[in-house]
Amino acid sequence: QVQLVESGGGLGQRGGSLGLSCAASGIIFNMYTLAWYRQAPGKQRELVAGITSSGGTNYADSVKGRFTISRDNDKKTVYLQMNSMTPEDTAVYYCNAKHPITGYDVWGQGTQVTVSS
Repeated sequence: QVQLVESGGGLGQRGGSLGLSCAASGIIFNMYTLAWYRQAPGKQRELVAGITSSGGTNYADSVKGRFTISRDNDKKTVYLQMNSMTPEDTAVYYCNAKHPITGYDVWGQGTQVTVSS
């Protein structure tokens, strides 16, 4: 069964840090491009950070220098470390895995992150 399960969301404070994890099953994990997206109330889902199978990363301008995406292929897990958080980071965060050739992709169920001021 193909599945992505996020964990680590919750309540943070302005200037604080939170870490998210996303564990995958049912896919050949090391072949997939992984990404974190987020969706705030009333807004469209947006890409936060991505990491390719070879470890190349990209970030939304709004999180550059504050967030770090990483992956552990042995554990089939992708991480998002969020530092210097602001209330504008409040959103539901989703993990995504996409095969770079077939385009097949799978989403996690989402985890709520709330940053208080």
